[in-house]
Amino acid sequence: MRILVTGGAGFIGSHLIDRLMADGNEVICLDNFYTGHKGNILKWLEHPYFELIRHDITEPIRLEIDQIYHLACPASPVHYQYNPVKTVKTNVIGTLNMLGLAKRVKARFLLASTSEVYGDPEVHPQVEEYWGNVNPIGIRSCYDEGKRIAETLTFDYHRQNDVDIRVARIFNTYGPRMLENDGRVVSNLVVQALRDIPLTVYGDGSQTRSFCYVSDLVEGLMRLMSGDHIGPVNLGNPDEYTILELANSVQKLVNPKVEIKFQSLPQDDPRRRRPDITRAKTWLNWQPTVALQEGLKLTVEDFRSRINRNQQSLVIGH
Repeated sequence: MRILVTGGAGFIGSHLIDRLMADGNEVICLDNFYTGHKGNILKWLEHPYFELIRHDITEPIRLEIDQIYHLACPASPVHYQYNPVKTVKTNVIGTLNMLGLAKRVKARFLLASTSEVYGDPEVHPQVEEYWGNVNPIGIRSCYDEGKRIAETLTFDYHRQNDVDIRVARIFNTYGPRMLENDGRVVSNLVVQALRDIPLTVYGDGSQTRSFCYVSDLVEGLMRLMSGDHIGPVNLGNPDEYTILELANSVQKLVNPKVEIKFQSLPQDDPRRRRPDITRAKTWLNWQPTVALQEGLKLTVEDFRSRINRNQQSLVIGH
């Protein structure tokens, strides 16, 4: 298979590329390096089956491929709110360009959508039939509504142009290679604990999230791509934790002496998040296997080694 991964130098994209390369595919990684890092794909740069193209998907591109994993888009609030218009363009124009490419070369197209399409959900846990509760003019809308229109475009290309599509709705995912400054709860807490900074918990910490380890997610994406169902399919871990429980776990694992400090909730922050994964179980025979404690240990080790490396290079720089 000749496979295109947009956003392939990012957190999830690079783990996906590791799997696709290990399976013997030809892989083209497309990334503009807004939030992606070359370091994530360094080991493949000299490989004859791997190609890296620095490209912004809001501009068209012509390639010959069999499959497209369309992951390109900043996925953390810090990055997608930094340039909200760019985020919308990536979700709308970028998705249009990739769907146009899939149509032209008859490639199967997988959209990495998000649990954010459910907004602040009034249905719990979230099922794929639920249409969501999204603020169309809030500070998160560039991402939430951007992904909703990306889904709309994907299904319209399928109905109108017979493009072979798959749609995954990805819930909170964590693991090695997350950005230190991405503002996501796992990376925030781990980095704070490693740096002896009080752990930030918003509100009273009773809001819930479900955390899926990145290797589990990649397995789900690959099963969806190779399966017969177009989706949408929720991919996430159905184990639900309060943010305070997560903070306590990180505290215990990394730095028992660090304290927890509470801050006011950000605008439109969802109160509850938990996927119903009945479709994924039934259609893909998929469910997560990595427990939170196990995944957190691997994530902490990765952050610790990166922070140590950065500190060493600063010392050498002086």
